[in-house]
Amino acid sequence: MTHPNITRLYIFSALKMTLFPMAIITLFWKDQIGLTLSEILLLQALFSITCVVLEYPSGYLSDRLGYRTALILASALAILGWSLYTLADSFCGVLFAEAILGASWAFISGSDNALLFETLRYEGCEERYATYDGRMASCAQTGEAMGALIAGVMYAAWPLFPFLAQIIVWIACLFICLSFFEPPGETGIVSHSHLREALDTCHLAFKQNKVIRSTILLGTVLGLASFYTVWLIQPYMQTNEVPVEWFGPVWAGANLTVALGSMLSQRLTVSFGTAGSCMLFILMVVVGYLGLALIDGSWCFLWYYVLTLMRGIQGPYMRNRLQNAGKRSNRASLLSLHSLCFRLCFVLTGPLVGIGADRIGLANIFLLLALLFALTLIPLAVAFVRTPAKY
Repeated sequence: MTHPNITRLYIFSALKMTLFPMAIITLFWKDQIGLTLSEILLLQALFSITCVVLEYPSGYLSDRLGYRTALILASALAILGWSLYTLADSFCGVLFAEAILGASWAFISGSDNALLFETLRYEGCEERYATYDGRMASCAQTGEAMGALIAGVMYAAWPLFPFLAQIIVWIACLFICLSFFEPPGETGIVSHSHLREALDTCHLAFKQNKVIRSTILLGTVLGLASFYTVWLIQPYMQTNEVPVEWFGPVWAGANLTVALGSMLSQRLTVSFGTAGSCMLFILMVVVGYLGLALIDGSWCFLWYYVLTLMRGIQGPYMRNRLQNAGKRSNRASLLSLHSLCFRLCFVLTGPLVGIGADRIGLANIFLLLALLFALTLIPLAVAFVRTPAKY
């Protein structure tokens, strides 16, 4: 019989990603706030700085205070952040709201996945984590897709409508988090110094354990490959004269491809093996960006789906590898370190991509990214394959 936490985590995953504003957020920033593409990527870099500052501390606190407590705090911060968004009318106002939302996301990052793993461990079936993680990711993307379907209509009716709906969603998330069961932790763990433990986990991840290091590095770059386009696809579709009415369904389709990839992740990665999976990821990244760069027209967004499908496949695969390399005392910390590396890299590169898009055009920046990702991913994939994980 499935533990109640599993069903609640599915519902929480669907709700946390039912992000009504996401399908129209770039249009909102451009048309309602007046931001340029450079400012939009800078805004997301600053959002990532908040995540970077809080990412590892929040994961560490989750391991110590409990995953349920971390998720309750995250829900409360999300309610505050989206409430502030309804009052924002400038770059600074949006930045303040994004900072609160960044703190919320930092506390979620790793906590929900770690709670899933610990629930399965409590039930004695942690070997099925990858399957359940894929289902949880699929629920999340399906939730975002459902929200996107009506986001355009809501935005057309009133630009703040999607943001008010988002507040209601997070109130529901808060009640779900209050109902979570916290599985008992490992016994015999004595903490003499929280700072020492945190540093030990970092040392483990980046010095001692090659499996963890190679997974974090490859997962970070694959994450970036599918993240730049999240903020550029809407102006790209505008440039290619995709009807505005399509924006919601297109966003929904993108999330459904992530959901599909998440559901198929375990089966595909087992069938392809480690080396074959890495080759598949690299091929999808390069093909996706080349398609966006070289092919235009109303259906140009279909190349974006190649990248979102890749994101869905690689996500559960990488998290499963990290979960099995960790233990109860550092599981959320390792996942947070993974997210921290991703956010930090985006802080350093995101504004540059935005500046490039403004100066040389979206097609040219996509072509450049195809080349850079190919050159970066190949050596990281080789290191990943050479450090096989033990399950």
